Amino acid sequence: MIAGLNTRLALRWGRISTGFLPFAEIATAEMPLSKLLRLALFQVTVGMTIVLLIGTLNRVMIVELGVKAWVVALMVSAPLIFAPLRAIIGFKSDNHASALGWRRVPYLWLGTMAQFGGLAIMPFALIILSGDTTGPIIVGQVAAAFSFFLVGAGMHTVQTVGLALATDLTPPKHHVRVVVLLSVMLLLGMVVSAGVFGLALHPFSEIRLIQVVQGAAAMVLILNTVALWKQEPRQPGRTKPNAVPSFAKAWAEFSKAGRSTRRLVAVACGTAAFSMGDILLEPYGGQILHLPVAATTALTALLAVGGLLGFALAARSLARGSDPYRLAALGALAGLVAFSSVIFAEPAQSAVLFGIGTMLIGFGGGLFAVGTLMATVDIATTGQNGLALGAWGAAQASAAGIAIAMGGLIRDGVGELATSGALGEALQSPGVGYSVVYHIELYALFITLVALGPLVRARGRTPQTTPPPLASQSLAVLKS
Repeated sequence: MIAGLNTRLALRWGRISTGFLPFAEIATAEMPLSKLLRLALFQVTVGMTIVLLIGTLNRVMIVELGVKAWVVALMVSAPLIFAPLRAIIGFKSDNHASALGWRRVPYLWLGTMAQFGGLAIMPFALIILSGDTTGPIIVGQVAAAFSFFLVGAGMHTVQTVGLALATDLTPPKHHVRVVVLLSVMLLLGMVVSAGVFGLALHPFSEIRLIQVVQGAAAMVLILNTVALWKQEPRQPGRTKPNAVPSFAKAWAEFSKAGRSTRRLVAVACGTAAFSMGDILLEPYGGQILHLPVAATTALTALLAVGGLLGFALAARSLARGSDPYRLAALGALAGLVAFSSVIFAEPAQSAVLFGIGTMLIGFGGGLFAVGTLMATVDIATTGQNGLALGAWGAAQASAAGIAIAMGGLIRDGVGELATSGALGEALQSPGVGYSVVYHIELYALFITLVALGPLVRARGRTPQTTPPPLASQSLAVLKS
C-alpha cells in the first residue's frame, strides 16, 4: 500500500512543470539537486553569522549589556579586517597542494573551525566586557576583539572557497542558477536566523545569550560539515606540489581579462551605495515616520521579498543571454528610484512610499549582486575561480563594512548639527542626517553607473560568431 502511494505521488510530482521548480534543472547525474542543496548550507551559516554579528549582538551589547557604542562599533567592524584577504584565500585554494588531492576542502574546514572557535568564546568575552564580573575589563576587550576577528576570518574563508567549489562542481551552463541558488540560501539563512534569535532571546538573560551564541557555533560546525562532506572529488595528480605561480603574477593575468579593476570599482561603489543605509532604515521609520515597532520590524521581510524578486529576474534574464553588466546597471537604476522614494517619504509622511522604497532597495541590490557576481564568474579562466570570486568578495565585503560604518557616523554627525540649529532653521530637523546619507547613496549609484558603462559597451563591441558561452548554454536552463 505504501509503495503504491509513493508511486502515485512520484507520478504526480513528475507532472509538475519545471517552471515551478526553479532549481530542478541544475541537477545532473554527477551533481544531483540534493547534493547541491547540501553544499549550499555553507551560505546558511554565513547568513546566520552576519545576522548574529550585525543584528542580534549589536543590539544586545548596547542595550542589554550596556557596552559603549564605539566599542561595539569596533567589535562589529573587526571582521572587516580580513575581507581584503579574500582574493589571496581564493588564489591559495586554486593552487593548494594536498597529499589527499583536495584544494577547497582544507580551506573550508579551516574557515569552519575559525567560525566555531570565535563563536564559542564570544559570549563569555562579552559578559566580561559588560563589566558584570570581577575580572579586569581589558580581558573582555581583548577576548571580544579576538573572537569577532576569528568569526570574520572564518566567515570570509568559507564563503569565498564555498562559492569557488560550487562553480568547480557544476558545468558553466548551470552557473547562473547555482549563483542564484546560493544567493537565495544566504538570504534565507539571514531571515530565518533573525526570527529564531529574536524568539530565543525573549526574555533576555545572559544565560540565554550564551546558549544562543554557542548554539550558533554548534550549527556552524554541523551544517558546514554536512555541506562539504564528500563534495570535492579527490584528485591527487592535480594537487601535487608543483611550481605555483606567485599571487602577483596570477593577479596580473586575472586583471587582463575584462577590465577587472573597473569592474571591482563598480562592485565596491554599488555595494557601498546599497549598504550605507542598512542600519538606518528601521530608525528612520520609527523616528521620522513614527511607525510602530511591528511595522519597522517588517522592513526585513520587505527587503527579503525585494531581494528574492531581484534574484528571480536575474536568473531568468541571464539564462536568456542578458549581459550581466546591464543587469547590474538595472539594479543601480532601481536603487535610484528606491532611495528617492525613501527620501520623499519624509515630507509626504507616507509609510507606503517608504515600504515601496525599502522593497526596491532589496530588489536593486539583488540584481546588482547577482549581475556583478556572474560577470566575475564569466571571465574567470580555468583554475582561477577562487581568485576571481575572492576578489569580488573582497571588494564587496570591504565596501559594505566601510559604508555601514560611515553611514552611522554621517547620520549622527549631521543629525546633531541639524537639530542644534548649526545648519540653519530650514534644516533643523532630525531627518536631515538620514537624508544626507540617502543622498550620498544616490551619488554613489551614479558613480556606479559611470563605472559600468564602458563594461557594457565593451561586451557589446565584442564580435561574436557564436553566442556567448553563458548565454547559449544557459538558455535551456531557465525556460519558465
